[in-house]
Amino acid sequence: MKTRHLTASLTSAALLMLAAGCGDGQGPAPASSGSSPAVTSTPPPGTPTAPATDEAPTPAPTTAAPAPSPSSSPSTPSSTPDGGTRDVLRRGDTADAVKVLQERLDRLGYWVGESDGTFGMLTEQAVSALQKAAGLRPDGIVEAKTRAALDAGKRPEARSVDGHLAEVDLDRQLLMIVDDGEVSRIFNTSTGTFEHYTYQGETYLADTPRGRWTIDWQVDGWRDGPLGRLYRPKYFQEQGIAIHGYTSVPPFPASHGCVRVTLPAMDWLWAQDVLPKKTRVWVY
Repeated sequence: MKTRHLTASLTSAALLMLAAGCGDGQGPAPASSGSSPAVTSTPPPGTPTAPATDEAPTPAPTTAAPAPSPSSSPSTPSSTPDGGTRDVLRRGDTADAVKVLQERLDRLGYWVGESDGTFGMLTEQAVSALQKAAGLRPDGIVEAKTRAALDAGKRPEARSVDGHLAEVDLDRQLLMIVDDGEVSRIFNTSTGTFEHYTYQGETYLADTPRGRWTIDWQVDGWRDGPLGRLYRPKYFQEQGIAIHGYTSVPPFPASHGCVRVTLPAMDWLWAQDVLPKKTRVWVY
């Protein structure tokens, strides 16, 4: 049995080609604009033609509308007998209270995308991140305890004290952008399961290696890897571990080792140039 640490005699480029593929994506794979000559849109020999998934079945696309529940409409929060709205907010709700929630999350640094008054997937991700920071069950639903954490301004604290870097908290499953010791942006993330998996007859450990790393390679587009497809990955470790977009980012470890964020979050990280090459990544 082998761990995630593959044969040491392979070159770094070969390691990236062999190990990269912590999850799969959906949709067409545009040509890569990555700067490394090792980038290729063709998987290495022996790679399965259909991308492997980190979990089965693959969730529905994140843009799908949630099914209505008996207690709430997919468009508005449930009403109370006096005509007000209930305290609980969840995915599918649309109201002024949702916009207030989104704006509060944004001010605290939780990346929520656009504050549009609709409780969608990105709001759910931000609420889960808040709940993790507050030590609550990360179900993405705003109820009394979550509202109290929101009102108290609960935020995770950085471990670094200087410079610009990304911190990955494996215990709380949070990705944080940090500047000079201050957390500026917080994302729900899903990292390696630390369970064993088999690839081409060999057994590996799906770990996200702890340590201090540097982003040294990136691909601006979908990349086909031996274990699946990655969206706009930014590689920070020689075994093919990357921060990348994925269609499913549950509030618990679910990848082969990479650090997942949502597709829109990955687009934002690229658009804002938050994680350029040479950015430090601290995994703990």
